[in-house]
Amino acid sequence: MASDSMLSMSQNPKKNKRKNKKSQKTEVRQNRTLWSDASRRLRKNKLAVFGFCWIIFMILLAVSADLWVPYVLGSSTFVDTTTTAVMKNNAPSFQHPFGTDSLGRDELARVIYGARISMSVGVIAVSISVVIGLILGTSAAYFGGVWDSVIMRATDIFMAFPYVLLAIALLAALGPSFINMFIAIGLIGWSTIARVIRGVILQIKENDYVSAARALGASNLRIIVRHILPNSIAPVVVYATMGIGTAVISEAALSFLGLGIQPPTPSWGLMLAEAQQYMLVAPWLVVFPGLAILLTVLSFTLLGDGLRDAMDVKLTD
Repeated sequence: MASDSMLSMSQNPKKNKRKNKKSQKTEVRQNRTLWSDASRRLRKNKLAVFGFCWIIFMILLAVSADLWVPYVLGSSTFVDTTTTAVMKNNAPSFQHPFGTDSLGRDELARVIYGARISMSVGVIAVSISVVIGLILGTSAAYFGGVWDSVIMRATDIFMAFPYVLLAIALLAALGPSFINMFIAIGLIGWSTIARVIRGVILQIKENDYVSAARALGASNLRIIVRHILPNSIAPVVVYATMGIGTAVISEAALSFLGLGIQPPTPSWGLMLAEAQQYMLVAPWLVVFPGLAILLTVLSFTLLGDGLRDAMDVKLTD
């Protein structure tokens, strides 16, 4: 019998190798987590990788601007009245790759500092929206009852108004400034996040591990923080990524209307507003800030789409 088994093993070496590979793959899959699988799938998405690389590039430019932009390109706000007549609306050149604006300031320098404003407003505004949305959405889903009805009716009221129109109303009441800008955008965006997190938690709170934690005497706060939120955060990450792109274009729109960032601070929307009257004479004043808005918003959208696909637990490698 032993000789027969040894003979069969020697005759089927390929089958044994296949079994070993399958067992190794099974062990690897068992050791995977949601985030490791998501990272693996995300790296395979070329569009999402492009969006991620562009976002990192813009962040590095915005963070390091003070170290080199004033010395290489010049100030983005200072106006030299002695050279304005000669330097204004100059076409792109080696010295000024994006040209100069109507006051002789380097357009590339203003685009780079505008990235700092747009990124800051996007991240801070979305952070405010996420915090408010998580608190209210989680409370509505977990406790239910009257609390759920009140919060959902509040979200209906916020979502009934057009996004930009409500932001204009808030800024008209608060006044145009950098701080009021991200406060207004952040207070508007929480309703969608609250609805998203509420829908996810309504499903998760019925799972057995939540019931077991409740039976063991865990407090509501512990159940929410340790068992519910970690398993429902994936859709929030996806929405927050896309929400930054929405906040960037909202900041540009409000600054374009004169309700956001005020001169001489550079902002992509403000730069477009200032360049309106020079569109035919100096089209680069519109093209480069417009491309910056387009590529940045597109990158956040592509990254958000990639994260949504990467975090889909129904997908298999």
